[in-house]
Amino acid sequence: METIKTMRALVVQEVGGPFHDTRLPKPTPGRGEVLVSIHASGVNPLDSKIRAGAAAHARHPLPAVLGMDLAGVVEAIGSEVEGFQVGDEVYGLTGGVGGLQGSLAEFAVVDANLLAHKPANLSMREAAALPLVVITAWEGLIDQAQTRPGQKVLVHGGAGGVGHVAVQIAKSMGAEVFATGRPEQADVIRGFGAQPIDFTTTSVEQYVALYTGGEGFDVVYDTVGGATLDAAFVAARTYGGHVVSCLGWGTHKLAPLSFRAATYSGVFTLLPMLTGKGRANHGRILREAAKMVEAGQLLPLMDPRRFDLGAALEAHEAVAAGHARGRIVVDVRSH
Repeated sequence: METIKTMRALVVQEVGGPFHDTRLPKPTPGRGEVLVSIHASGVNPLDSKIRAGAAAHARHPLPAVLGMDLAGVVEAIGSEVEGFQVGDEVYGLTGGVGGLQGSLAEFAVVDANLLAHKPANLSMREAAALPLVVITAWEGLIDQAQTRPGQKVLVHGGAGGVGHVAVQIAKSMGAEVFATGRPEQADVIRGFGAQPIDFTTTSVEQYVALYTGGEGFDVVYDTVGGATLDAAFVAARTYGGHVVSCLGWGTHKLAPLSFRAATYSGVFTLLPMLTGKGRANHGRILREAAKMVEAGQLLPLMDPRRFDLGAALEAHEAVAAGHARGRIVVDVRSH
């Protein structure tokens, strides 16, 4: 049987440019690496920003193959790799930033530390929807805020990509969960186990008084940034409240937080991919998340539309325009 030496990949040549359907050399895994046959590629808002040249922090020079999240099957294994075998179904946040090849291609060589076995009860599409948002939510709620049973947790943007996962993780930790959103998102938020809060009609002071007796929330996870992070500082519990944000990139007054003797931390999920340090923690989180999925405690909210590689640009545009009704995924291989 003839060995396949090339692969189909979508390459973006210039800022704001289209995807070029290209044949590239099929990569070979080196030490500590795994070659993955990619079945599905998750689409994140950051992917669209990279293509638009609006994400300098991701440091992904063009031309490049985009796509950070993947799900697929192990095709080959490099030296010094443990825990994976050829044929294993895997998922991970593996490329598309920092010069690492992305997942809008038939194959990718990835650092084995960034992978985990795919949850058995999810399709490839569903699994590809999870890595970035799961790791981001987990690092904030578990690694940094150390969410515990009985705490009151507020998630800003509870129907969004990171938000709907954060709601489910906090719920699985035994917390009482509240989440802000628009009125039309209330059913989604409620469906994932949180008390919806309509931020368009309810002030921070009002919902802090209503749901915490004026004490504030033990943990506040901001997934929106800007003025919402300022609101998070006001919503934190006096003495021991903790605010975490995955979009804390602006200039903010810390006085509301300091006067509550509360604390703050930021999440920068891309750091292990950009620096090469701490990658094993991503694999660990994905393994823990897979257990949660298989226990029925975590599911991705999926946009019902289907996109293949030929429609990847439409998938990107839907995410960039904010028209997604859940996680959008590109099917790299048809099933």
